[in-house]
Amino acid sequence: MKLWSKENSSTSALVEQFTVGRDKEFDLLLAKYDVQGSIAHVTMLGEVGLMTKEEADIAIKGLNEILATIELGSFIIEEGIEDVHSQVEYLLTQKIGDTGKKIHSGRSRNDQVAVDIKLYLRAEIINIKTEVKNLFDLLVVQSENNRNVLLPGYTHLQIAMPSSVGLWLGAYAESLVDDMELLAAAYHVANKNPLGSGAGYGSSFPLDRKRTTALLKFETLNWNSVYAQMSRGKTEKFTAIGLSGFAASLSKLSMDCCLYMNQNFAFISFPDELTTGSSIMPHKKNPDVFELIRAKCNRIQSIPNELTLLINNLPSGYHRDLQLTKEILFPAIEELKACLQLMQLMLSNMKVRENILVDEKYKYLFSVEAVNELVNKGVPFREAYQQVGNAINKGEFEFDLQQLHHTHEGSIGNLCTSEIIQEMDSVLSEFRA
Repeated sequence: MKLWSKENSSTSALVEQFTVGRDKEFDLLLAKYDVQGSIAHVTMLGEVGLMTKEEADIAIKGLNEILATIELGSFIIEEGIEDVHSQVEYLLTQKIGDTGKKIHSGRSRNDQVAVDIKLYLRAEIINIKTEVKNLFDLLVVQSENNRNVLLPGYTHLQIAMPSSVGLWLGAYAESLVDDMELLAAAYHVANKNPLGSGAGYGSSFPLDRKRTTALLKFETLNWNSVYAQMSRGKTEKFTAIGLSGFAASLSKLSMDCCLYMNQNFAFISFPDELTTGSSIMPHKKNPDVFELIRAKCNRIQSIPNELTLLINNLPSGYHRDLQLTKEILFPAIEELKACLQLMQLMLSNMKVRENILVDEKYKYLFSVEAVNELVNKGVPFREAYQQVGNAINKGEFEFDLQQLHHTHEGSIGNLCTSEIIQEMDSVLSEFRA
């Protein structure tokens, strides 16, 4: 019998299997946070008189013992028990008797799962922030180390203008700054306490929601109890949008690396142990890591849309549809962390080829430089453009690489690395407890 079952009632086994779905699998990820939420709730119940201090102390001791089993990895959701909330309450009741049954006072499984998910997402957002900062730092170092290695820049995948490895990698460092802005917004949404909203309409018990907010170190609370429930799904969607920004940057960077390590480009290379071979072509060094990062990150970018379709047009209040947000979002979080870690591994071992632009096929990269040189000498731009264009058509174009001189902010000669670092530091300050 479920903890919430009434006498002389039961649920069809087929219905139960369908409604529970993969919940137990993902509930294990929430177990630690479910206990943390219960400890805060019980502490508050003891303070407002809904449990005696002695009862609250006994319950908290028992909950901490359950938390220890979770940290050790020995916690399971037993057969016949529906979810993590029921398992924790069952274990506690086995430990301390009927006092364990009091911890649900003033609570619904609706606000339990809401607070569990917020705590989980808040923690995972911090984990992702850390991985992104590690990748950012690596990009900055590699950008500075290769600031003088020139690289062809492309528009329409046609040779366009001179770039550099420093400028290329620095672009992705700054891209992560804007992506971090999205994650910071998701963090603020996740960092609001829904506990105490009950089934979505509050409670007649004298709950102290500000107290549980402080105990769980939330930034603030979802004030309106109806909105606290409405934040389910929305919080997950905002988090998914935050993930999708990083996924877009990683996918694009992966595509660049696939191109640049191609033999026709050969700008960068990687050790054999970080590439894969072919079953029939012994010369192959395939960029499987980058291809899989690209594929996984493209899939991650679809998650906000999938969540939108799931929660779209639901009226206010709780609906079982929201159960599926876990199986959509939670695996994506793990995938993104893995992609961030693998990108760090690859870029840490990247070798850059020197003197790329001495190749004859890149000489027209400098046509704009030649036009600008004439303009600096007083020739009108349109006339200078025509002169250089005519020289190219006649096969007479020449340019001395030593004349390359870019000085403005964000150019080859002025990467503005310190400014990009300052921008990242400013965004990171948003992630306060």
